Amino acid sequence: MAVYLFRRFVYMILLVWVVSGVSFLIIQLPAGDYVDRLELEYRVRGEELEQEDLENLRFRFGLDQPAFVQYLSWARNILQGDLGWSFSHEQPVSKVIGDRIGLTVAISMFTLLFTYLVAIPIGIYSATHQYSFGDYIGMFVGFLGRAIPNFLLALILIYFFLNIGAGKSVGGLFSKDFVRAPWSVAKFIDFLKHLPLPIIIIGTAATAGLIRTMRATLLDELGRQYVITARAKGLHETRLVLKYPVRVALNPMASTIGWLLPEIVSGSVITAMVLNLPTVGPRLFSALLAEDMFLASSLLFFLTALTVIGTFISDMALVIVDPRIRFTERET
Repeated sequence: MAVYLFRRFVYMILLVWVVSGVSFLIIQLPAGDYVDRLELEYRVRGEELEQEDLENLRFRFGLDQPAFVQYLSWARNILQGDLGWSFSHEQPVSKVIGDRIGLTVAISMFTLLFTYLVAIPIGIYSATHQYSFGDYIGMFVGFLGRAIPNFLLALILIYFFLNIGAGKSVGGLFSKDFVRAPWSVAKFIDFLKHLPLPIIIIGTAATAGLIRTMRATLLDELGRQYVITARAKGLHETRLVLKYPVRVALNPMASTIGWLLPEIVSGSVITAMVLNLPTVGPRLFSALLAEDMFLASSLLFFLTALTVIGTFISDMALVIVDPRIRFTERET
């Protein structure tokens, strides 16, 4: 098992650097760069920048170098803890996204936990009580959750709270008194109070999808011969279901962590903008529009790392859930 996880960890590191390089080059595919965009903004305002000033800006930011040279310089600086300079914010990238990285990870992990804690029990109940009233309710909620976009659900809840909830705002992760305050016990408690609503809104679609996955997989397992044989031998139904079919049905659930974790981040950009959440999604959107390549590349690097970390978690979960993986690793 240790060799298996170590090999996966090495693959994870290599994959992060390869994808970060490809992402960096793709960002530069559109014509022009940040200096060209800056020059256009000045022209719209009726002002002109000297050609010498433009060349100095390109030299200062390293934009006069080939793309692969810029990437190698940026990657080398990352190893030293420097993510580069944000053109649009005129600050180091690490300062622009510092707090947002931590808040994004916190929301993503809590949302992931909420998704599985809700989806697995409902999926088990729906499969073991097929065509019952509870099964129909669970499937209806599942289809509804997949049909309603997260940002639309956020708008509905905002309207509900503003018009029915005595004008209470549901946006943001902090109260007004704590938005710019340094971290403290009081700010952390305030953060936890604001956390449930974004988690429910962002996790609704993923939860609905996992409910259907768990139900379908478990229904397939419940019809297998080993389940019928165990039931014929008099094994208690609850123990039978939880010990064998559920454990096998958890395999596809565990494998979804790899894509579900980054999907929670990248798929909640509009929702984060609607709820005014200080996460990396809106920052990435604005960085791509502004052609702020070092900021955009750093955020894509973070999303890539989040993807491979999710895949690594999936691998560990599969090793725990399915003993056949450990057996295969010993054989090879």
